[in-house]
Amino acid sequence: MTEPQPAAVITIAGLTVLYGRQRALDGVTASFPPGAVGLLGPNGAGKSTLLKTLLGFLAPRSGAMTVLGFDVATSPAEIRARLGYMPEIDAHIPGMNAVSFVAYCGELAGLPAVDAVQRAHEVLYYVGLGEARYRNVETYSTGMKQRIKLAQALVHDPDLLFLDEPTNGMDPKGREEMLDLIRDLAHRKGMNLILSSHLLPDVEYTCDHVVVLHQAKVAAQGPIAELKGPRGSVYEVRIKGDRDGFRSLLREAGFTAHPGEEDVMRVFVPGEAGAHALFELAARRGVQVRHLRPSLPSLEDVFAQAVGEE
Repeated sequence: MTEPQPAAVITIAGLTVLYGRQRALDGVTASFPPGAVGLLGPNGAGKSTLLKTLLGFLAPRSGAMTVLGFDVATSPAEIRARLGYMPEIDAHIPGMNAVSFVAYCGELAGLPAVDAVQRAHEVLYYVGLGEARYRNVETYSTGMKQRIKLAQALVHDPDLLFLDEPTNGMDPKGREEMLDLIRDLAHRKGMNLILSSHLLPDVEYTCDHVVVLHQAKVAAQGPIAELKGPRGSVYEVRIKGDRDGFRSLLREAGFTAHPGEEDVMRVFVPGEAGAHALFELAARRGVQVRHLRPSLPSLEDVFAQAVGEE
């Protein structure tokens, strides 16, 4: 007997958003299940526009949206009361220390003053700012400002988090710690969240599902494990010879190839063709295969196929 699927946290149908004559979103239809969902796409794909439209900050040209069961068109205030939003840009108030700022955000979300202060201390410790919680926010580093944006989004214990490029500007260690926090929120604390990012590793590490936006449209969506599933094979390939010509031949054969590190191409071979097809194409083009190794499909492969990259 098939288990019932949990209700979607967000549903979007035929959503179009215009900036003047420019279509920032073009007929987007998507469903975001409970848990951690990546909103993935290059800069300018429409990710931030989608989040702002779901928050009721932007009016769409057409389409329908629900968030947590509420219609965005008629209940934006009810939605925002149950959401935590970590914007891409800095949003602190100069002259306030971290505790005062996060507590103030908690009061704006409806918490009593005493509860807001208590929660502010708790979430600041959780995000790693416990020792710096009495410093003014404008004295914080870029990484610390990212953490306080997460803290203010969490202070009122929301039902859903919107995280817009949460690792922007962070050094490698800070980025790793931020991703660990997000993964902990989703997988240990059971929080529903949407992680908007142009960084494939961030989404793959933290999320179970993904919605890929490209040129204002949905290019792919679904569970990451299924999108990476066995619909073909992936190989790491290094050749000697006409690299561009070989890639053109791969495209003609319906294969997807994109560059990796140290001149190694990652080639997706659909169906059951396998490695022998690569050797046949190499022989046809007159190039030598110097290295070939099977590889596990990654979200990078899914993204490349979705947006038509070679």
